[in-house]
Amino acid sequence: MRCPRCGKENPDDAQICQSCSALLTQAPVTAERPIVKTSRLAIASLILGILSLFTCGITAIPAVILGIISIVKIEKSGGRLAGRGFAIVGMVVPVVVFFMMGILLPALLRVRQIAFRVVCGMNLSGLGKAMLIYADDYDDEFPRAGGKNSTWWPKINNWLADDRFTAFNLQPDGTGGHASISSSFYLLVKYTEVGPKQFVCKYDSGTTEFKPAEYGVRDKDLIDLWDFGPNPSKHCSYSYHMPYGPYALTKSSQPGMAIAADRNPWIPTHAVKARDFSLFRWDGDIEQQKAGNAFAHKGDGQNVLYVDSHAALEKRSFCGVNDDNIYTYWDGEDIQRGAVPVLGSQPADKLDSLLVHDPPVADQQ
Repeated sequence: MRCPRCGKENPDDAQICQSCSALLTQAPVTAERPIVKTSRLAIASLILGILSLFTCGITAIPAVILGIISIVKIEKSGGRLAGRGFAIVGMVVPVVVFFMMGILLPALLRVRQIAFRVVCGMNLSGLGKAMLIYADDYDDEFPRAGGKNSTWWPKINNWLADDRFTAFNLQPDGTGGHASISSSFYLLVKYTEVGPKQFVCKYDSGTTEFKPAEYGVRDKDLIDLWDFGPNPSKHCSYSYHMPYGPYALTKSSQPGMAIAADRNPWIPTHAVKARDFSLFRWDGDIEQQKAGNAFAHKGDGQNVLYVDSHAALEKRSFCGVNDDNIYTYWDGEDIQRGAVPVLGSQPADKLDSLLVHDPPVADQQ
């Protein structure tokens, strides 16, 4: 033992320094202290808790479970395990994450919904400008597939045909035959260089961009085709003012006439059934009024394209000229309600908007 006064070494059991007679003190004999380790479970809980910040809470539950287990083990270790703070932080962080998600997620979803609405409106506005370009080359008439007196049918004769006569089953003089709403839209792809993606609304359930290669077509370009594939309902999100009949719209029609919009809620699609018309009342409460809206955009309204090529989100479907309902035809009674269109329905007059889309192929008769 070293003397604290003179620094000389003395025997371990000496009580007085042999050199300077200073009193030597000895540390009391104690039991060996246990080796303290940091709990690996606590560290894992901390890591998973931090990761939950970047994984939208996916690792939150494992973090909490490991945190609880590690705290229990620390309590029972008799001081041999440490890391309680790591475990607590690992459990607290996920709680904060879920709290923030509860506050921020609805706002983020709302922003996303608004963004999709804006994109949809821009799509329609772009289609409107393309329609005006098309009309300049076709005697001011908006796109109308088929022949001089073709009728509306949900599917054309042959979307891969080499000529329009075969595509729409026309007579040699260009009369007869049938065409679809989507094939009229497709004329914008053929003649104004509009891409198929522009016909898809993100909120239109199950609708995807038309790609010919998905149907095994690799030897033709988009401009060589006549419609959005064998089931065009899956690739076109919009309804169109009835072009087959005496009241098709032209550039000289009233600017406030609706020419295109989100799908008609009273006509089924490949993804949803037609809405129950009895639930709609234009003069009822908000929910009854919203029952007349398109399915897209959560039923809060529909993007509508007008003849002057401007598009707007309309909160109610009775938004045409004189508050005409754009999704029904006027049956001589209530113009804001109208009657549900069926195959062959026509507008009542030049001011009666009637926006329809093709029912899916499976629903054809």
